[in-house]
Amino acid sequence: KGERAVLMALLLVVLFMAVRYRTLGMMANIALAGNLVLIVAVMSLLQATLTLPGIAGIVLTLGMAVDANVLINERIREELRNGNSPQASIAAGYARAFGTILDANVTTLLAGLLLFIFGSGPVKGFAVTLSIGIVTTVFTAVFVSRALVNLIQPRGRRAASAARS
Repeated sequence: KGERAVLMALLLVVLFMAVRYRTLGMMANIALAGNLVLIVAVMSLLQATLTLPGIAGIVLTLGMAVDANVLINERIREELRNGNSPQASIAAGYARAFGTILDANVTTLLAGLLLFIFGSGPVKGFAVTLSIGIVTTVFTAVFVSRALVNLIQPRGRRAASAARS
C-alpha cells in the first residue's frame, strides 16, 4: 500500500505541475525525474541499501524539489506579469528564487548531517538519503531545469523569426 500511495502522490504532483505551469511544469517534471534518477544512481554507487527511512528521505527530497520548482515558476510568472520578456523573466525568476532555494536546502542539509552524526541505524539511513537528495535537488532544480527551459525558450534570431511566423 505504501508503494501505491507514493506512486499516486507522484502522479498527482506531476499532473499539478503540468496543469498549473504548462510547459514550465513539464520541464520541472523532467527535472524531478532526473533528480530521482540521480538519487538512485548515487545510492547505487555508494552501495547503499534502500530502507523504509531511506524511502521517507527520498519522498521528503522530492517534495523539496517540487517546492523549488514552484518557487521558480511563480517568480517567472511574476516577472511576466510585470511585462518582462520571456527570456528576461526566466533569468530573473531563477535569480530571485535561488536564494530561497539555497537557504531551505542548506538548512535541511545541515539537519541531515546532524541526524547522521548523532543518530543511529535507521536515522542514519534517512540522513544519508536525505542529504544525497538535497544535493541532487539543488542541482536539478537550479541547473537542469534551467537548461531545459532555455532549450525550449527561443532567444535572439530564433525568437525574432519565431515571432514573425
